[in-house]
This record gives sequence, C-alpha cells and structure tokens, in this order.
Amino acid sequence: MTRPRRFSVPWAPVALALLALWDLRAELQLLAEHFTWISLLMIPRYHPLAVMVLVLIPTLMRRHRSPNP
Repeated sequence: MTRPRRFSVPWAPVALALLALWDLRAELQLLAEHFTWISLLMIPRYHPLAVMVLVLIPTLMRRHRSPNP
C-alpha cells in the first residue's frame, strides 16, 4: 500500500511574503486608484526590504522546500 504524498508549506517564505505585502498595502492601494509610473518607481526607494523579499520569494521557496523521498 502506498502512502499519499504529504504537502508541506514552507512557512518562513510565506510569512515573509505576507509581511512584505502588508508593508506595501498603502502604496498598492494608491497604485490601484491612481496609477502613475513615478509612484511605481518610488516604491523600491521607500520600501527596499519589502521589494527585495517579494523579488526573492521564488528562491526562498525553492530553498525551504522539503526533499521528496
């Protein structure tokens, strides 16, 4: 009898992504209401850590994925 595969969620990268989005919530609301290229370009200047976390999420997810037996 084969055991079903167990899906494990890498909680650290997911938590970091949620915190980064929480940090950017006001800017994302402004972009949704009144989009300008300048406001889009200013986000990394005022929130560099949140932007870098979101850029590096795919790498973090690959690193924290548990090996399959």
